[in-house]
Amino acid sequence: MIKIEIDGKEVSVPKGSSVMDAARQVGVYIPHFCYHKKLSIAANCRMCLVEVEKAPKPLPACATPATEGMKVSTHSQQAIKAQKGVMEFLLINHPLDCPICDQGGECQLQDLAVGYGASGSRYQEAKRAVTNKNLGSLISTDMTRCIHCTRCVRFGQEIAGIMELGMAGRGEHSEILAFVGKTIDSELSGNVIDLCPVGALVSKPFRYSARTWELSRRKSISPHCGLGSNLIVQVKNDRVMRVLPRENEEINECWLSDKDRFAYEGLNSEDRLTVPMIKQNGQWQNCGWEEALTRVAEGMKGAITKYGKTKLGALASPHSTLEELYLLQKLMRGLGSQNVDHRLRQSDFRADSLMQGIPWLGMSIAEVSSLQAILIIGSTLRKDHPLLAQRVRQAVRKGAQLNLVNPIDDDLLTKVENRAIVAPSAMLEMLVQILKAASAIKGESISENVIQGNEQVKVTDVAQAIAVSLIEKAPAAVFLGNMAQHHPLYTDLLSVAQAIAEVTGARLGVLGEAANSVGGYIANAIPWDRKSGSAIPTESNNVGLNAAEMLRLDTNNSEEAACAALLLLNLEPELDTYDGLQARKALDKTAFVVSLSSYKGNISNYADIMLPIAPFTETSGTFVNMEGRVQSFKGVVAPLGEARPAWKILRVLGNLLQLDGFEFNSSEEVLMEAIPSEKQISKGLSNKLNTSVINFRPPSGAMERIGEVPIYQTDPIVRRAPALQATQDARRPLAFASSVLLEKMSVDAGQDVRIIQGNGSATLAIFVDDNLPENCLRVASGSLPTALLGGMFDEITLEKL
Repeated sequence: MIKIEIDGKEVSVPKGSSVMDAARQVGVYIPHFCYHKKLSIAANCRMCLVEVEKAPKPLPACATPATEGMKVSTHSQQAIKAQKGVMEFLLINHPLDCPICDQGGECQLQDLAVGYGASGSRYQEAKRAVTNKNLGSLISTDMTRCIHCTRCVRFGQEIAGIMELGMAGRGEHSEILAFVGKTIDSELSGNVIDLCPVGALVSKPFRYSARTWELSRRKSISPHCGLGSNLIVQVKNDRVMRVLPRENEEINECWLSDKDRFAYEGLNSEDRLTVPMIKQNGQWQNCGWEEALTRVAEGMKGAITKYGKTKLGALASPHSTLEELYLLQKLMRGLGSQNVDHRLRQSDFRADSLMQGIPWLGMSIAEVSSLQAILIIGSTLRKDHPLLAQRVRQAVRKGAQLNLVNPIDDDLLTKVENRAIVAPSAMLEMLVQILKAASAIKGESISENVIQGNEQVKVTDVAQAIAVSLIEKAPAAVFLGNMAQHHPLYTDLLSVAQAIAEVTGARLGVLGEAANSVGGYIANAIPWDRKSGSAIPTESNNVGLNAAEMLRLDTNNSEEAACAALLLLNLEPELDTYDGLQARKALDKTAFVVSLSSYKGNISNYADIMLPIAPFTETSGTFVNMEGRVQSFKGVVAPLGEARPAWKILRVLGNLLQLDGFEFNSSEEVLMEAIPSEKQISKGLSNKLNTSVINFRPPSGAMERIGEVPIYQTDPIVRRAPALQATQDARRPLAFASSVLLEKMSVDAGQDVRIIQGNGSATLAIFVDDNLPENCLRVASGSLPTALLGGMFDEITLEKL
């Protein structure tokens, strides 16, 4: 530590700190534009010039290292004169368009010009003008306002991991521009809007819609991924106008993914369901809440009478609040059914009988940045978890080694030390190779359950390298991503990953795909009752049907569904489940379907009653993120039309069905019953499985589908955000295959082909991706053109048209 004096105040700072860091520590504000605490030092705006004792001229506070005994004056006559001089030069070419600028009212240049600008300009020559650039559907430009602070350039290089903006030219001919013909396509691109200190880069969806002083600012939590990013939702006239990041160093820092930032457009979609609707004689009719809820209660009672309690089922989106999930399962169990689940895209549920606790990240989110070795299994990490990927990139920048076992090789925008790109069916074998290599290095024996049937597996060089990385670099972690959780052999992948973690000393984590992937377990929205005293299902726990089983046909009668009555909460089954085709078949055969949804979508094709529920901005609730952190929020606007919070609807249904324990007056009361103590949550988190026999199967040789969920198709709100749907990541679904497979099938790149799975088919254009395994076809799920194909990782065939 060294001592430094700023404006007469003495402060101790770590060696290597800048004058700006020291000033922030004592609460002294130094004007600046290019400096940002999360970015490297550029020192090109010169606004932070300060007087340093014995220095011949003012020095930039952001780039001047603090030294022992240094005396700094930030508001001396010399410093003020230098700062005013810099301001005069910055304003020479700046347009006088504050009245129409979207940044007006929250502009750093505007604020500092009040304190450091002159009342008039001495500059008489013509001002320069810069051509605006098309950066895509999210960011609008007015580059004449740019002051060349380069924050946006440095953000791309250092945080987003990709240089999409750069500065060309010199002096007053300098320009910030993208590469020729390119837009900004990073999943974190919207952060440059926050970083821009002037109105050069502004939000395209928000532009000219409101003034900052007209907006109310309210806190909220993102429902779109497992991170639980903290939000500031800005509201005008009871309508969400903009979403900004709320700083939380332990979760999202000061950043926000584009999905969290721009998905709010979907809240005001024309597809919003605003009144209860019932189907009569095949026709949909609007009705009142009393009639709709009475019909639901009568329908469920009728289903129990006709088919029995075990024929009732409930499926809920993990993007729902914990209170909604809790009351849904309480309603089903009150009616005598254990058929309730929130794990919609999971296909392998064998782990249910082996789990020792709730799957979670295995550490705090902040700890990811300090890891030295990371193994990612089955994840499009950048798209599934944009801000977690950013933390992984920061770890790699500090020297961490990133390893990958994945069926696709998308650019993670960082150095990957070792990668094993294999077909989905070969992922398990690759993990066994890594386990064998690690066990040999450590001299430990492998459990018979793992090695049985795997004796012939040979260790490849890449498996050996991954094992060495996890052992030699500590701390290390093994993470299972979304694709691993959707995989038909998820239980086996998790078992071997657990063995690898134990042998190498790494931490084991599961990357929760939605806001309540962890909260769904806590809320008991699973087919067995955790509250009965056991974390895992047993025969005495009366295990019900899981999500996949509820969406199958009855094994005794193919003309009937497994459930005669289904309650759907906040989901579109053909888009949000593992097998969209199977889901639609089952729903078409289900006698009574009730959908609690914010949107109409295609629900009218299979539902009998549609109840409009409030999305996260119109209700209060709680999300439990992937690290097990409980975060509650309030509604920020009134429900649209006659929509109501889902927890209130479920409470009233419980009353109509005369069930005990539905006397709640607020969501807080529901939360208190669902989570009596937050300490219980941390105790219940565990990725460990009891010993199981690995279900090793050699690849069948059939063509395999790789069906990841694209970043902007994950949930109903995101799917209806126009700006996001206009990005490159949301382009029309395509099929990708290796050039070897296309040559084998005599298909040309860019040609339309028919993709077939079971009785479902889709016609898509196919393109080459030589990073894919040879016998795999990459066809994304979660979108309407591919909704009625089969399972996300099942066999698939290709037909030339």
